[in-house]
Amino acid sequence: MAPVISAGFAATIFMFIKLVVHMRKRPVPWAIYTSPFFFLIAGTVCTLSIVFKGSPNLKLNQNPGWYVAAVTMGTGGGVALLSAMFFVPFVHAKVIKKDHTIKWWMFIMGPLLFKRPAPLDANMADVPNYAVVQDEPADQSQTGLAESNLTLRQGQTSPKEAAEGIETRLATAEASQATYKELMVQGESKLHSRLMMKQGPLGWAMRTLHDNPIGGGQIYELHNVRALAKRLPAMIVCGALYGLHYDIHAAQIGIAGTPDGIRMQRVYAHAEKYPNEVEHTYSFVQILTACTASFAHGANDIGNSVGPWAVIYSAWSTGNAAAAKAPVPVWQLVVLSATISLGLTTYGYNIMKVMGNKITYHSPSRGSSMEMGAAITVLLFSQFSLPVSTSMCITGATVGVGLCNGTLKAVNFQRVGLLLLSWIATIPIAGTIGGVLMGLFLNAPHFK
Repeated sequence: MAPVISAGFAATIFMFIKLVVHMRKRPVPWAIYTSPFFFLIAGTVCTLSIVFKGSPNLKLNQNPGWYVAAVTMGTGGGVALLSAMFFVPFVHAKVIKKDHTIKWWMFIMGPLLFKRPAPLDANMADVPNYAVVQDEPADQSQTGLAESNLTLRQGQTSPKEAAEGIETRLATAEASQATYKELMVQGESKLHSRLMMKQGPLGWAMRTLHDNPIGGGQIYELHNVRALAKRLPAMIVCGALYGLHYDIHAAQIGIAGTPDGIRMQRVYAHAEKYPNEVEHTYSFVQILTACTASFAHGANDIGNSVGPWAVIYSAWSTGNAAAAKAPVPVWQLVVLSATISLGLTTYGYNIMKVMGNKITYHSPSRGSSMEMGAAITVLLFSQFSLPVSTSMCITGATVGVGLCNGTLKAVNFQRVGLLLLSWIATIPIAGTIGGVLMGLFLNAPHFK
């Protein structure tokens, strides 16, 4: 039920954005001038999440209804007002005036930016390219990417024509297609070559691993021992920083030529692409919606993970099983929060790539709708004290937004089916493993 409701909320939000902004003849001004409204919604929902999912010690949800409504609407209104005063003039100068000389800190100038003259050489807005690109040449410039995206926006290539072109290219390339293992190696090498060019600890670590491979013979050979001594510090640095520098956006299409990459290329071809200037506007809104979704996710998952640990620790430390009903100490919540954050920064990129990029096409306007729909669903279920999975909610929201493209082909239902199967299989598998371990512990030799 939760994924379906989340899909409904997310699809409604995205269709509203699509009707108000994307379908306009001049969508860029509409995206900029209507952005405070979306900041209002995001700020209000985020405040409601804090009120109803925040620390019980604050007792925020015990205040009168009018007080909660006034605080949440006031906070959302304040965020909208600040965005109208500082965000709108800044994005107007950067996107509409195409001012490539403007710096991020100039947002404090507020309405004065409306009077800032545009540069004489302002030809194209300096915004990232949010379109998914497969097999991007290493020497391709940002200008070339923007021009190709502009061609798509002008209607010279429709999603249907793009899909037909992909089918033709795939059929032509099948005869000379490399093996799956070779394609995976090529994809990893391309990513690692970019990381090796970076400055800082990760670039040093990647270069060290590349320049000191393990040679022939056993691991205890002298040359291998020397190489291992150099590789160990680099391996630790890579383990800590690799996930933070992984390009999730570039990984949307998957490895080019692999079955997964071909499948996702077909899926993405049926999704309409919108101007980068519009998507850039919603990238700021998505920061707030991501915070809201992250707060809801943490509030649910921390409770799920700390529950068994808190019960066992309380019973063990006091020697009284009834003490398991005592309040959970704050330090336990901090430890669990830190471990979840550590897992997110080190290996979370792989989960993001599977859960999001392998289902449908993503962009900031779509992503903000997905996150907002999932956050509203979690908040709604929390009000009625119903257990809900944030992973299921965000998956349902992703599918709902993907269906807004107007065709079932814009969603990878094979991946959705695998996710459903994994959700169903998780309960019996986890129960079996837990029962077997408990049986081993109870029947292990022990001394009185």
